Amino acid sequence: MAGRSDNIRTVFCGGGTPTILPLGQLAALLQAITELVRLDRLFEFTVEANPATVDDPKAEILVEHGVTRVSMGAQSFVPAELAALERLHSPDDITPSVQTCRRNGVARINLDLIFGIPGQTLDSWSYSLKRALDLGVDHIACYGLTYEAGTPLTAQKRRGRVIPCDEGLEADMYLLAIDALAAAGYEQYEISNFARPGCASRHNLIYWRNEPYIGVGPSACGCIDGRRYKNIADIAGYVRLMDAQGHAEVESELLDTPTLMTEMILMQLRLNEGLSITAFHHRTGVDPRVLFGETLARLTEARLVSVSDSHIALTREGRLMADPIMAELACCCDGGEPVERIPLPVIAHV
Repeated sequence: MAGRSDNIRTVFCGGGTPTILPLGQLAALLQAITELVRLDRLFEFTVEANPATVDDPKAEILVEHGVTRVSMGAQSFVPAELAALERLHSPDDITPSVQTCRRNGVARINLDLIFGIPGQTLDSWSYSLKRALDLGVDHIACYGLTYEAGTPLTAQKRRGRVIPCDEGLEADMYLLAIDALAAAGYEQYEISNFARPGCASRHNLIYWRNEPYIGVGPSACGCIDGRRYKNIADIAGYVRLMDAQGHAEVESELLDTPTLMTEMILMQLRLNEGLSITAFHHRTGVDPRVLFGETLARLTEARLVSVSDSHIALTREGRLMADPIMAELACCCDGGEPVERIPLPVIAHV
């Protein structure tokens, strides 16, 4: 096992679509990974896939190389919504791909769904949720659509050719997902992620709990011992830098205490368990209940945040206002200018 790390516990191969590779290249990629890790010590080995790129030979290769989890970007079961997202697959590709993964022994399967798509309705969103639930996958992620800079969808929005989903409707879609998935036995463990008991993504929990991780490949990011880095995005540049200096980092920073505090807020409050009071105190030397002070008291009184002996967590209502709540708490970390206070809902106390 020379050259293999005993310390790596999860692997996530994605940030793209590895299954789009020809069989030989996919096998070579996975073989290179298995030569760096101890498969017998991994909790989870995930590969991302597009529903149109999974067939029996590729599924066999995944399992042969120790892959235990496939994360599939289904996005929607409605053709018009996939077209709006400019996805290359059709709804008819999703079920066969899930069945192919199962037939070949993939232990766990995740489906990504998107809500807030232009033209999407509560009924069509409910239909996609039902289709995903009917497949009985282990994990479902429900993401609100974001308009990323430089994408065709964002350009169409700017030109007025795409009308974004109404915020109230988007909130209703999110709450519908929470209730429908809970009724089907899925536990919400993060703002956008739901899993059958014991099937939460071990790898993603590393990010959300601010634990160390290694980034390998073009554009990959890593964070080790309080130092965050990013690799060059260009593939040819990545190869050149790796050959010349043994790494391809083009950005690097040491996380000072205020930055670490902010990142722990932004990541851990996404989890249903919330921000660990003990971890925050241990890593920053500050009790978050003291740091947040009056702001935390306001949010707790409004029932947007709950505080226990171990965690500070968003409530169901708080998850609908996650971004402004996190921004207000993060403002406490460096003594900067306060953000505008969140207008709190009127609560009838009984």
